[in-house]
Amino acid sequence: MSAKPQKNRASRRVLAAAAGLATVGALAAAMPAGAHDRGHGHGHGHHKPARTVDVQLLSFNDLHGNLEPPAGSAGTVTETQPDGTTKAIPAGGVEYLASSLRTAREGHPYSITAAGGDMVGASPLLSGLFHDEPTIEALNKLDLDVTSVGNHEFDEGATELARLQNGGCHPVEGCYEKGKKFKGADFPYLAANVTNEKTGRPILKPYMVWKKNGVKIGFIGVTLEGTPDIVTANGVKGLKFHDEIETINKYAKELDRQGVKSIVALIHEGGQPASTSYNYDCDSSGPGDGISGPITDIAKGITPKVDALVTGHTHQAYVCTIPDPAGNPRMVTSASSFGKLYTDTTLTYDRRTKDIVRTSVKSAGAQNPQSVNHIVTRDQPKADDMTALIARWNALAAPIANRPQGYISADINGRGSAAYEKPLGDLIADAQLEGLAPADKGGAVLALMNPGGIRADLVHKASGSEGDGVVTYGESFTVQPFTNMMNVVDLTGAQLITALQQQVSGSNEAGPKILQISKGLTYTLDMTKSGAARVVTDTIKLNGEAIDPAKTYRVAMNEFLAGGGDGFAALGQGTNKLVGPSDLDVFNAYLAAHSSAAAPLAPPAADRITVIQ
Repeated sequence: MSAKPQKNRASRRVLAAAAGLATVGALAAAMPAGAHDRGHGHGHGHHKPARTVDVQLLSFNDLHGNLEPPAGSAGTVTETQPDGTTKAIPAGGVEYLASSLRTAREGHPYSITAAGGDMVGASPLLSGLFHDEPTIEALNKLDLDVTSVGNHEFDEGATELARLQNGGCHPVEGCYEKGKKFKGADFPYLAANVTNEKTGRPILKPYMVWKKNGVKIGFIGVTLEGTPDIVTANGVKGLKFHDEIETINKYAKELDRQGVKSIVALIHEGGQPASTSYNYDCDSSGPGDGISGPITDIAKGITPKVDALVTGHTHQAYVCTIPDPAGNPRMVTSASSFGKLYTDTTLTYDRRTKDIVRTSVKSAGAQNPQSVNHIVTRDQPKADDMTALIARWNALAAPIANRPQGYISADINGRGSAAYEKPLGDLIADAQLEGLAPADKGGAVLALMNPGGIRADLVHKASGSEGDGVVTYGESFTVQPFTNMMNVVDLTGAQLITALQQQVSGSNEAGPKILQISKGLTYTLDMTKSGAARVVTDTIKLNGEAIDPAKTYRVAMNEFLAGGGDGFAALGQGTNKLVGPSDLDVFNAYLAAHSSAAAPLAPPAADRITVIQ
């Protein structure tokens, strides 16, 4: 989880205060008076313009520094076929995303590109090793116009986020290429609902106004209010995160007073469609009936002054119509993650009212839809400039990235597993237990791993020239890119039981966060019940013995969980803390100690949690 600041170049300075929707053309008209328009395409002659003009909005979200095509299940998109069957299609990679966006812009004189946050953070080694400078450089080349911040933009704190915006070499590691200084982002990061605790002012621009030939569209950018719950305490230190609806409504009113009547909200919060197929029609029964989750209530509460919502965070694909508070149709979109999809939305701008015409909104399953998700397929030509960028950074990363760490006999799924208990989760928890069990390392008797910290699968097929089954440093880094320090703390049995209950209750009841557990810890999860009762307490055992509420246990976990992250307040109550090596170091040490070319690691059975559904 990584946070990055943002910069505006003088030559491409965006007009008003920045607002959030990430799509590849929004820089165009967001410039100060006297600056060149950056609208994509060209205007026509000097004849009187028509009353309405179609503005193309291209958007994507949750790129997470995936410059190279994501491997395994993380790099596929599910498509429902006409006969009802589904097909997995390889997708993503910035070389293909650039080609898709550039092709999509052709023939569209008014085109904006915007994003919904998490452009960086939790990134593969190619980007993460260099504090995501390669990704910002790639987004500049993509002609991204604007993006909201996401929670991962705060992984390394507000100061680092400001550096990504404004440029400058890393304060510790310096400049990565001789004679080159990092220039920062050409596009604005918008953070309307993130303020400095002391000043009360937004840490970055809250909105941006895109302008071209009299057309004005405002963008407001926010991240989820719950960002402090899913980012390390250091990442959000000194910051306050505000309600998404109240913030957007506040700045929509401000834009309206400035004469900006067309507004798009870029929101790093999302929903869960009923189907994982990218082409699922979530309006099949009625407007927005096929989607649930936080974005539904947010959409229903945002002022009708806002004409469209570009969302993210849940890594899902959807194009839904959710009525605004006035009952008018309004598009709510999300383009999966990792650059596998992009959304193409038509905003019909009325020059007389200066507003978007929304009466003709149609869902993705309708004829001539106003908004559609498209796959970033890998059977199209690669963008040469992106290929060169990847090659340049890969050359710098190669000495570290290609170093073998261990061997596996088959895919070990983490992010790609839909099960509560993931094979890779078990492997990581076992590695943490082994690394922190020695008395001088903390004396841990069990380990807990947050599922959101597992960012990829370990894939058996070679990603380069290392050979099938070889786990390289780059691959293990992609699985655990945060470099969280390991902690060992004292927890009572009662606190441990409460922590397990917090997986499925409180803030996690609607979306359970099931901790990955080390060998020896077993229990039953009954999902037919509700809240804390889903954890069957009398089944919780460690090495066959029931957990004693009065006994003290030494528990290993990363610093994020030890700080109470992900809604696990009980884990934040640990005492007698010992700080150990990083999670990545203990994982790589475990791979080295337990695998070889002759005896590779097999996927764990993932049978520690008995699930009743």
